[in-house]
Amino acid sequence: MTDKKIRWGIIGPGSIAKAFRGGVNGSKHGVLAAIATRDPSKPNLATDFPGVRVVNGYDALLADKDIDAVYIAVPHTGHAEWAIKAAEAGKHVLIEKPLALSAHEIDAVFHAHKKAGTFAGEAFMYRLHPQVKQLLDLIKSGAIGEVRMIQSSFGFSMGKFQPQHRLFASALAGGGILDVGGYPVSMARLIAGATLGKPFADPVKVSGTAKLNEEGTDDWAAAILTFENGIVAQVSCAVMANLDNVLRIHGSEGRIEVPDFWFANGNRDQGLGRIDITRGGKTETVSVNETAHVYSFEADAASLAILEGKQEFPVPGMSWADSLGNARVLDQWRRDAGIEYSVEKYTNRVKTLDNRKLGPNTGVIPKRSIPGLKKQASAVALGFEDFKTFSSGAILLDAFWEKGGNIFDTAFIYGGGYTEKLFGEWQKSRGVREEAVVIGKGAHSPLVYPDVIAKQLTQTLDRLQTDYVDVYFMHRDNLDVPVGEFVDAMDAEVKAGRIRGPFGGSNWTKERMDEAIAYAERTGKTKPQALSNNFALAEMLDPIWAGCVTSSTPDFKQWLIDRQVTNFSWSSQARGFFTDLAGRDKTDNEELVRVWYNEQNFGRRDRAIELAKQISHNPIHVALAYVLAQPFPSVPLIGPRRLVELEDSLKAFEIKLTPEQVKWLEG
Repeated sequence: MTDKKIRWGIIGPGSIAKAFRGGVNGSKHGVLAAIATRDPSKPNLATDFPGVRVVNGYDALLADKDIDAVYIAVPHTGHAEWAIKAAEAGKHVLIEKPLALSAHEIDAVFHAHKKAGTFAGEAFMYRLHPQVKQLLDLIKSGAIGEVRMIQSSFGFSMGKFQPQHRLFASALAGGGILDVGGYPVSMARLIAGATLGKPFADPVKVSGTAKLNEEGTDDWAAAILTFENGIVAQVSCAVMANLDNVLRIHGSEGRIEVPDFWFANGNRDQGLGRIDITRGGKTETVSVNETAHVYSFEADAASLAILEGKQEFPVPGMSWADSLGNARVLDQWRRDAGIEYSVEKYTNRVKTLDNRKLGPNTGVIPKRSIPGLKKQASAVALGFEDFKTFSSGAILLDAFWEKGGNIFDTAFIYGGGYTEKLFGEWQKSRGVREEAVVIGKGAHSPLVYPDVIAKQLTQTLDRLQTDYVDVYFMHRDNLDVPVGEFVDAMDAEVKAGRIRGPFGGSNWTKERMDEAIAYAERTGKTKPQALSNNFALAEMLDPIWAGCVTSSTPDFKQWLIDRQVTNFSWSSQARGFFTDLAGRDKTDNEELVRVWYNEQNFGRRDRAIELAKQISHNPIHVALAYVLAQPFPSVPLIGPRRLVELEDSLKAFEIKLTPEQVKWLEG
């Protein structure tokens, strides 16, 4: 890295790249050193980027030792891919908005840069222009009293629908919401935050709509954002309508209007901002007399942050949390409008987010044998019922697989069946079904009857896009039904080949399991060999949900040891009890208090904290290591929502508890 200036390279030589070139040329702390293209013979490169070294290929730019930072200006669908690849190459990045297609993708990008120790920023260049600071100062000073409503738009008209153009094509994530909708949303969140004394505020409610074209992308769209302090923002965007592009802020004592806000009154080379303040029927104009290129402020802010060793933009630039919050609003806006890009669907997204073929099922998660299962299975299983789209869930599923995980926990009831559908799409697109271990569950309350099993399993297999599950559990028990009827129903599925591994009960008592095993032995039916009950270092005192059963009591644990029944442990880390969310003086979380709070559990938590300090880990890692270290087949279910949470959970494999340490933790 140079002493004074960041050496920038550009990936993607389009019109926005030319604008950034002008910004870097006018900056104090950056210099444009190279531009990468897949076609060095492309016309106008020499005139659009005079004197700039041309590099053949994006990978070559990332490998170039004379480049410190990369500006990513490819179409939206390539943002996450090249941002992650840049992190792996040790390059800082400034990524054209939207930083990626969704909040989940953006989170994955930031995760890569956090690990690499590199800067990553979203290129909302208007945020760094002095006009923004001037506007925020006016709001904070009470220039129009209490802010009540915000109206913000960014729209233009392409004139003619062009299905293959990046602004319309579903395969390129076209439409106004992603292309320009982020501007008014980010502005509304910034203003709402200023009224609360924060860098930004996230709305408590989002309601969006859009007019869709033949590609299923939005020609024009609008949304209402409601904030915690009552501010309501009306935001709109378009690629087929010339909106006025005026920012309006309505207060109790007047209003502020800023014409062509995004480009400081419309001139990119000399952004001379103008803010009109109307109070009592009179309008006062505040001029922002900055004659520098509007992109130079962004280029300087990013370069300076890199030189200072920062990983995020300073306020009012888009911090990581700000970019994630903005993307969540756009995600909801898209959901409300019914937009899912074709590039996000499982038939097209057959590679990882950084555009690789899925790697081998090896990593830090070890494999083990499970009684009744012919395949080797990972030491932990993944639960993933919180994801709403294939593209978001696939990020975590891919990562779990490449870490060595191959057990996936699904159930007929999870997400109204969506968890099964998501896994089916994932395994089909990745071609991993025979290596994967799939847990299916059915007959949840109130339909806990033997004749429900076959009916639900048929739907389950259809959703999973397979003809069998590897492990199957009755999701609840019904003591009014003779246990033999349940065993008969599951044995029939084993004989039909639709259950090819162990089966048993989820939330079943040991007495009921003994009855089931005895019945199977007496009648020659397949014996239940597995349970899925809660098991954790902290003993569940009150069921989290109706009908739940814990195996953490001393007598149940001894039963598991004696029987060597595999327990797939849900809430294996006690749902936050071993984190800072819990404590003897923290009683605001009703579930934690009701389910886990007593002196025995706090004693175990104290010892987990003590041991964690000794071995330089966190108590949550010790708690998971405890479940892994049991003298019976114990498979914890983990439910990370983000890559950082997955990697944090897997630190438990760095801990090998001795039998003496297990007993000491139990007290």
